[in-house]
Amino acid sequence: MSTLSTSLPGGTWTLGDLTVTRFGYGTMQLAGPGVMGPPADHDSALAVLREVIDLGITHIDTADAYGPRVTNQLIREALHPYPESLHIVTKVGAIRDEQGGWPPARKPEDLRRAVHENLEALGLEVLDLVNLRLGDARGPRPGSLAEPFEALAELQQQGLIRHLGVSNATPEQVAEAQAIAPIVCVQNMYNLAYRQDDALIDELAEEGIAYVPFFPLGGFSPLQSSALSAIAARLDATPMSVALAWLLQRSPNILLIPGTSSVAHLRENVAGAGLSLSDEELTELDKIGH
Repeated sequence: MSTLSTSLPGGTWTLGDLTVTRFGYGTMQLAGPGVMGPPADHDSALAVLREVIDLGITHIDTADAYGPRVTNQLIREALHPYPESLHIVTKVGAIRDEQGGWPPARKPEDLRRAVHENLEALGLEVLDLVNLRLGDARGPRPGSLAEPFEALAELQQQGLIRHLGVSNATPEQVAEAQAIAPIVCVQNMYNLAYRQDDALIDELAEEGIAYVPFFPLGGFSPLQSSALSAIAARLDATPMSVALAWLLQRSPNILLIPGTSSVAHLRENVAGAGLSLSDEELTELDKIGH
């Protein structure tokens, strides 16, 4: 049985009653190009997932829409029966079309079907954490989440879901969700250059709610990435290492889920996130997003 490692960068965080490593792993890149179809190298994909466990990572992020149905099947093939310490987080609220788009699927019947499909594909009787994906590929969009979130809260009451979260959400939607049922995490786009959620992160930290940024290196202009590259070069580190280390030092409630389809790159990401940034370096990096 796997025991919880605290040697990973950032230590651990508690999602409701589930303790996870702050350094997690996102499975999106295990699917084929455009997150469609099977991986180019099936055995390599399984090896990455097994390395995740060997490194002591206890937080894996997935979605039935990845592939679709590809990453969940890989997780089951590589890791089932799961170590007790492992917690798999999935998201519902979007499906895939034949063009590779992500059309929303947030009607109560869509969500019920998605939860059952995740349970079946992963070989679980209960999902540890389900995020409701809102907005669209361009980002969060205003509007009520009451109908879909109430549907997920009902599935939680039925014992199919342990904890709930929201993804690609506005601060108003986060507050609306909290008025319906407790949430343990918010998963939004955030990185050194894209700092729209600064205030939200601090509010969530005070409430003991995790913030899980996606695209940790997304949205950089050439000027911004040259500033990041200069600091990385000075520290003899990669820009990704600096970006991940900055996120871990930004707030204790930030959990990382960088993805990769390479065992070597996974190990690099873990080592890189352990980089210790000085106050001067943090100040310099903070200027990128402001």
